[in-house]
Amino acid sequence: MSSKPKKDEKKENDKDAEPVKVNKWDGSAVKHALDDAVKNALLDHPNCTEDFKLIDGRLFICTLAVGIALAAIAFDYKYPFPQSRPVLMLCVISYFIFMGILTLYTTFKEKGIFAVAIQKDSNGKKVWNASSEMKKYDDKYTLVLTVKDSKSLREASISKSCAAFIDVNGIICENLVTNEVNRLYNSLNSDKNK
Repeated sequence: MSSKPKKDEKKENDKDAEPVKVNKWDGSAVKHALDDAVKNALLDHPNCTEDFKLIDGRLFICTLAVGIALAAIAFDYKYPFPQSRPVLMLCVISYFIFMGILTLYTTFKEKGIFAVAIQKDSNGKKVWNASSEMKKYDDKYTLVLTVKDSKSLREASISKSCAAFIDVNGIICENLVTNEVNRLYNSLNSDKNK
């Protein structure tokens, strides 16, 4: 007998899992919980697998910055301050340059994207991106779903009160989130067929 759970069994276990409960007055927690529900709904579509390249880019930049900071600490330990001054200055400047690059990367490349899924089928490869926005003291949750294939880039979005997806006890209604994601997914697929 195999000890690994089958894919169908895993999906059944996920659906039997305890519902996600959040403090409905904490906007950041609500946004992250809704993002997780959207990501799960997107990855439930056939042939969709999560792609981590966008997050890996951010981690690579952070790793370089931390490596520079560690090099500065090691050099200063081996050669105390008056001798290590030029190296420390170079490392500090390099660290802030990498932090600037990281800021540009998250602002212009990630653009609030929290999930990237690749869907491969007989028609080719599609890249699905999900991004969201929820302002600090606002209840509007804006979800943008984009799909890129070999021919075009299409986008669909919704903006609803987060109360449309959370019950009075703060439990995320994943079926309502899944319905909205499916509606956007189907509209983007039907746009291609037209």
